[in-house]
Amino acid sequence: MPESEGVKYISFAVPCYNSQDYMRRCIDSLLVGGEDIEIIIVDDGSTDTTGDIADYYERTYPDIVKAVHKKNGGHGSGVNKGLELASGLFFKVVDSDDWLDAGAYRRLLAQIKKFCDMKDTRLIREIPDLFVCNYIYDHLDEGTHHTIHYRNVFPTEEICDWNDIGRFHTSQYLIMHALMFRTALLKTAEVVLPEHTFYVDNIFAYKPLPYVQRIYYMDIDLYHYYIGRADQSVNEKVLMSRIDQQIKVTEIVFKCVDLNAVREKYPKLAEYMCRNISIMMAISSVHLLLINSREAYGKRKRLWNQVKEENIRLYLRLKYTTLSGLTYLPGRLGGLLTRSGYRAARKIYQFQ
Repeated sequence: MPESEGVKYISFAVPCYNSQDYMRRCIDSLLVGGEDIEIIIVDDGSTDTTGDIADYYERTYPDIVKAVHKKNGGHGSGVNKGLELASGLFFKVVDSDDWLDAGAYRRLLAQIKKFCDMKDTRLIREIPDLFVCNYIYDHLDEGTHHTIHYRNVFPTEEICDWNDIGRFHTSQYLIMHALMFRTALLKTAEVVLPEHTFYVDNIFAYKPLPYVQRIYYMDIDLYHYYIGRADQSVNEKVLMSRIDQQIKVTEIVFKCVDLNAVREKYPKLAEYMCRNISIMMAISSVHLLLINSREAYGKRKRLWNQVKEENIRLYLRLKYTTLSGLTYLPGRLGGLLTRSGYRAARKIYQFQ
């Protein structure tokens, strides 16, 4: 795919709901890409001036920005609409309270264009299916940040596949903020997120992985993930109030991919994906413990029993050889140990 006039190398989807106070910072950071990219601002039924701000950017940058107004359907619905309308070679979701580093962004875009400029058709077929970059937990209000990199997992700036990867550290997961997939691959993988549901980024960052054949890691700090809003979905109290949605997403994740089939082709990827399910089970289990009610304990038991009924091999692996098993310890002492371990992890890794 040689470079040509009018090509959009990246489609950015920016789902917005009542984002008037911070969305400009996000959109301005994306405009650095100029006419090589498109920004799809999805106004998800906002009741403030979000829609007006989106329209302003579309009027001001008509060759770059598209404003879409729709009934409220939640974050997943916004991602779905962005993917539906995307015309770029690659697709990336940027949450409206987050932003990209300008220098890292320019390097990423230049590398994509370099791949696309190749005149040898044998090399054109080597365009990555997935770009992986570093992201930053940015506690902006506190003036602190913490970067997640993947230097130990992927070779730097080399095409590789899942059989070439190293071992993930405890704090390393391929979350949505680190990933940029080829648009066509996401559509082939039939990535459609549930509406009116939080935590759907876990599905987006999980379901397409077995379809990826070529990975390209750039050791650049690209994505700033803002941490600190009281209403943020990763806030502990908010997560506890939305625990049914966390459980729903966890169930979708452990059902949507046949890990046995993945293991035959990419055993290292299957190992990672099992570990990904483990942390999701741990999050659900811990927050149900924190709720500390009879109903919550019943939901915890049902979640684990569902895994057992769905995939006994996965259940045994999760319960006896992974972190999630430590969140399903029996009795009051088991619950106390789990809660204490979670509090310690929060302090170390600075998540909400």
